Amino acid sequence: MKTIIIGGGPAGMIAAISSAEKGETVTLIEKNSSLGKKLLITGKGRCNITSSLDMSEFINNVPGNGRFLFSSFQNYTNQDIIDLLKRNGLEVKNERGNRVFPVTDKAQDVLNCLIKELKKNNVNVKTNLEVTEIASKDKKITGVYLDNGEFLACSKVILATGGKSYQVTGSDGSGYKLAKKLGHTITEIRGSIIPLTAEKLCQQMQGLSLKNVKIHIKDIEKNKIIYEDFGEMLFTHFGVSGPTILSSSAHLIRYKNVYELLNKDKIKLYIDLKPALTEEELDIRIRRDFEEFKNKDFKNSLDKLLPQKIIETIIELSKIVPNKKVNEITREERKNLIHLIKNFEITLKGFRPVEEAIITAGGVSIKEINPKTMESKIISGLYFAGEIIDVDAYTGGFNLQIAYSTGYTAGKN
Repeated sequence: MKTIIIGGGPAGMIAAISSAEKGETVTLIEKNSSLGKKLLITGKGRCNITSSLDMSEFINNVPGNGRFLFSSFQNYTNQDIIDLLKRNGLEVKNERGNRVFPVTDKAQDVLNCLIKELKKNNVNVKTNLEVTEIASKDKKITGVYLDNGEFLACSKVILATGGKSYQVTGSDGSGYKLAKKLGHTITEIRGSIIPLTAEKLCQQMQGLSLKNVKIHIKDIEKNKIIYEDFGEMLFTHFGVSGPTILSSSAHLIRYKNVYELLNKDKIKLYIDLKPALTEEELDIRIRRDFEEFKNKDFKNSLDKLLPQKIIETIIELSKIVPNKKVNEITREERKNLIHLIKNFEITLKGFRPVEEAIITAGGVSIKEINPKTMESKIISGLYFAGEIIDVDAYTGGFNLQIAYSTGYTAGKN
């Protein structure tokens, strides 16, 4: 039996390996000049391979149709991908937040292991070629047409072309068109794990990375907390980014009337700049600093407490006169300063374009895919794997695990 896999990312490669292992004649078609282009930029080039959490916890980290992945996650686990890497000579390590990385900190080494497995299993890899159409007859797959005019006959096609994020890596949404032409429904495509735009206030702190801060995002209209997290974030020229912000976006895009609320300035981000200290403890700390700098101007008294890039903004928002002597600051002013540091408020305005998203929310409707096999319910012999499916997860290796698990399931079936 001939199987053609369209897309040479992690989902496509694992699909090719599992399909070839059961004796299929497998051809993997990738439009780029090499495989795994997007894999190489994951985890800032280090590749956050998966999460070390128990597989039963994975669905809780997939806000986008997590339950659909129940069978796939059982078929191919985090241990399975780690074992594949280890048998190809690559050890892994656990980092904060249950993130699993290669010991070498190089995504290229992960890719090399997958390529070794492809070679071992005699997968025929064709690069610099694009599939323009998937052919079918009587609702059954018959082959694919390539952009060089060639027709390749096959009985099975696994569509693993990715989503629409990071288009420079080849994820340009072309797979959606192929699926749609065969009668599949494509749900609304949006960016998930995406930076957020915010008020201009962020521009003056551009480039400032905050570590070990606590954030929460709130619907002011309902006085409801939408998302809470602890970790890193970053101020940019357009707003905010970084791990905690990216994870929050996966929740925010699903929040009812979110665009309307953003337009009305009703979604706020609150940052606790000193989460290790209660307000009382922070007051003691500030009084200690104020005692040390009592003869200085207020604007020169926060260097020990806060990063340089945020001090000017804090002073501005505190309403304390910058040239006021520290020993003249009132108890009320100090209380307001403490509240500001523990509840630094940013008005969120929206999401960056889908092209800047790490992952795509939306895709081929899960209602039209058999979750146990990843086969289309519309066309016999058509399978889906990875980001092209309407599933998406938080940061932390979960999206890559979705790629492996759905790829394996599609390939073995």
